[in-house]
Amino acid sequence: MKKNIEVCFSPELIHLHDINDKIVVVVDIFRATSTMITALGNGVSSITPVADLETCRSMKAEGYLIAGERNGQPADGFLLGNSPLAYLDNAFAGQKIAMTTTNGTLAIEKSKSGAKAILIGAFINLSATAQYLKTQNADILIHCAGWKGKFNLEDSLYAGALVSTLAQDFSISCDGAIAMKSLYETTKTNLPGFLAQASHAKRLQNHNIEADIDFCLQLDQYMIIGKLIGQELVAQSIETE
Repeated sequence: MKKNIEVCFSPELIHLHDINDKIVVVVDIFRATSTMITALGNGVSSITPVADLETCRSMKAEGYLIAGERNGQPADGFLLGNSPLAYLDNAFAGQKIAMTTTNGTLAIEKSKSGAKAILIGAFINLSATAQYLKTQNADILIHCAGWKGKFNLEDSLYAGALVSTLAQDFSISCDGAIAMKSLYETTKTNLPGFLAQASHAKRLQNHNIEADIDFCLQLDQYMIIGKLIGQELVAQSIETE
């Protein structure tokens, strides 16, 4: 019997899904989970996702580098915002990061109750995540962070990409998964062009961070998964086939 894969389009809808004993893949393409994978792929030892600014700010005293973003902008008083480019070239290798963002860290928090495991997903480690999931004996729920509780295009399209990649190994009975698989397969030859019309892409373009958008839409830059162990996200390497 094939394992099942389904999609939740917003943290506001997660209560409609049974996440018990499922592997939950949390995705926030622009930009939290893309930034987390980039950080882990460039040697950061761990990332602790934090739902609120004050808790995150207080962790500076515990030796964490703090990263904070609200509404697409770096939060006041934080060393780092939410740009994946800040972590390139092993800029913070060996460091522990505490991170809070508008949507992504909330989606991680809302995924914790009952899940067998929590991964973070991004286009930049799509193949690694898919390879790992194929080896696991569990159903999958892709949890899109959305934008302030609403559906967004980029996270949902990633869900379609992951469903498409896993289609031979999983049963797909969720209408959302079927729809996003079809949309991804129709648009995958020009993802940047299609997603340029996404509302959050336009929001970020208004902050002059087009380079972040371009980076977040690259495929398979890192052959790692990001997995929540206790309260920390850590990297696990995936062997190429």
